[in-house]
Formats: sequence, C-alpha cells, structure tokens
Amino acid sequence: MSASSDTSVYQKVLGLRFADLDPRLRVYFGPIPPGAVGAGEGTFEVAGARIALLRPVFVVLAWRRVLFPENEQEVPFSVRNERGPDGTLRAVRTFRFRRRERVMLDSMQAVEGAIVDRLGRRGGLEVRLTAAVIDGGLRLRSDRLAWRIAGRRIPLPPFAQVVVDERITDGLQRVDAVVRLRGIGTAFRYRGSFTYERR
Repeated sequence: MSASSDTSVYQKVLGLRFADLDPRLRVYFGPIPPGAVGAGEGTFEVAGARIALLRPVFVVLAWRRVLFPENEQEVPFSVRNERGPDGTLRAVRTFRFRRRERVMLDSMQAVEGAIVDRLGRRGGLEVRLTAAVIDGGLRLRSDRLAWRIAGRRIPLPPFAQVVVDERITDGLQRVDAVVRLRGIGTAFRYRGSFTYERR
C-alpha cells in the first residue's frame, strides 16, 4: 500500500491541522481502508430548497443528483463514503422525504491545497472548497464554481457560496450545509446529526 493511499483527501489539504480535529471527526475525515466503506445514519432537522421561485432549477439539479426541490423537517438521512480507485473520496447521500428519496452524489480530490468537489451525475458541477479547523470542527467554504460539460470546464461567476460546518456535539456528528446566492440569501440548506462508522 502506498503512502498516498494512507492519506485522505482532507489530510492532504489540512496537513498538520488535521490533528486539531475532534478525534471522532478524524475518523470521518480520515482515510478509508481498501475494501471498507464509511456509513452514517441520522436525521436532519431541516433539509431542502428555501426559495419557491427557484424550484424549477432545483428540479433539474435533483435529476442530476446535485440538490433537490423538497423542503421538509425531520428528514431521515444516510451517507456512504468510499475510496475511489483514483484516490478520490466518493459519497452517496440519501434523503428520505415523505413522498420520495433524493440522492446527492459527489467525488472529492485534493488539488493545490484545496478540495475540488465534483457533484452530480458525471461530476457536472465543480466546487472548489477551502478547509479550516475551528474549535475541533471543520469548516469548508467555496471560493470557485464551474460547470463541466462535454469534457470542457466552464468557470462560473461567484453568484453562489457553499459553507459546510461539521462538529461533534453530545456524542453525535452535526453538519450544517448552506448554499447562499448573492443578493438573495439562503437558497438551500440541510442541518442535523448522525452517527458514523467504518464497515
């Protein structure tokens, strides 16, 4: 096994700061051994789109498995993380709304000191995230967006920002992910807690 296979995407980006994370977050953000997966289950207090006028956009994004138009409370949730053969971290997030399930797909890799997250079918939406450790928790903040279409990368203007906070509270892992649009405010959010283990 190579040294790089023992290092997660987050470790590559955080370097020595990785040790400042809460030990339970180091399990979540640490390397996943070959043949294993990381699995989490919990409930989100809120999950979904916040602006009704943008619903048609979120319907398209749901088909691409990026975001979704539903907006409910107390939504059962699961996540499955696994290492890709190319060293990426692949995640499948499933939200069980009352009428249907929604799935978000993404694939992350470390590039030049940041995390590049390609979301949805074929990784069509690219989000570059900077990482910081704050009081034992992790904050990810986007600073660049792009569409990837037919093998081409098309940079997007900074009309949106993604912020994700993860921390341990009362023995549970809590996540708060927010998408804000310039001049509009919060367009999408999920917030809640879950337990996580490697299998």
